[in-house]
Amino acid sequence: MESPKTLLEAIQYFSDEQTCIDTVAMMRWPEGVRCGYCDADKPYYLKTQKRWKCRSCRKQFSVKVNSIFEDSPISLKKWLPALWLLVNCKNGVSSYEIAKDLGVTQKSAWFMLQRLRLALRARDFSFKMGSGEGGAVEVDETFIGGKPANMHKERRLRIARIQSQQARTVNNYGRAGKAAIMGMYDREARQVRATVVPNVKRETLQNEILANIEHGSVIYSDQAVSYNALHEKYVHETVSHVDAYVRGQVHTNCLENFWSLTKRTLRGTYVAVEPFHLDRYVDEQVFRFNHRATRDNPLNDADRFYIALSQVANKRLTYAELTGKVGTTQA
Repeated sequence: MESPKTLLEAIQYFSDEQTCIDTVAMMRWPEGVRCGYCDADKPYYLKTQKRWKCRSCRKQFSVKVNSIFEDSPISLKKWLPALWLLVNCKNGVSSYEIAKDLGVTQKSAWFMLQRLRLALRARDFSFKMGSGEGGAVEVDETFIGGKPANMHKERRLRIARIQSQQARTVNNYGRAGKAAIMGMYDREARQVRATVVPNVKRETLQNEILANIEHGSVIYSDQAVSYNALHEKYVHETVSHVDAYVRGQVHTNCLENFWSLTKRTLRGTYVAVEPFHLDRYVDEQVFRFNHRATRDNPLNDADRFYIALSQVANKRLTYAELTGKVGTTQA
């Protein structure tokens, strides 16, 4: 059977465990399988055990080793359709829907989705946004979270405890109980970067800008004081949202569109996301946005799936890390 192009074809294609193993192995090791422990090449395959044995260190390993799938008792026949759904459902997919569709518990489905979101994360960028020669980048921030008065008492108290452990943000006036997200949109590349930030102070936001945007680029933002002094290293243009949202080419409407999509997903599909987990949901939204089908880059569902599958290695998320008992690790 040819590589799947639709959800129905994907379910049929990945109904065979060996096909799943071969697919993951091909995406992880395009130049040939390597040992998951010592990285030696040319291990031999134990067909009856569906795993390899290294000729060098003599250890056995499966295709799940050193990946988001490691130590999971759930078959790849369920993992791969879950990944297909996550990257191709425009508004995300809830753990309840995954549990019902794949025949797992809601708790297992939630854990699966959190691990899959980790695979979608792309934070080690090899290039900066903007060209440094007039390339335009929009910069903006938004806030996620409900009103404390509308929250259940236990949730309100839990968020209050989290906030008490963190430094309070002086310029988050009127946004108690909300988490801040900063975003940057490269108009030429039509790509977005977004991350949860502890506050919207000048030092915090400008450190993100310096780390992600090439010096000399054009930056468009609103008139928030956090963006003051950017003109020292960038061509900085601002628009006052009190007077208008657009001043010629000066606007942040592309980022506003991304914020709208993000909030629609968080409020409509996921309903209530704890601040502790918000970064992974943002990574999910960034992945889908950056791999959307465009006139210049007509990606399809299969393309998004295989791009995501190529990112599963060297990333682990245990349940203890997920629930905050220990710190997360990522190679």
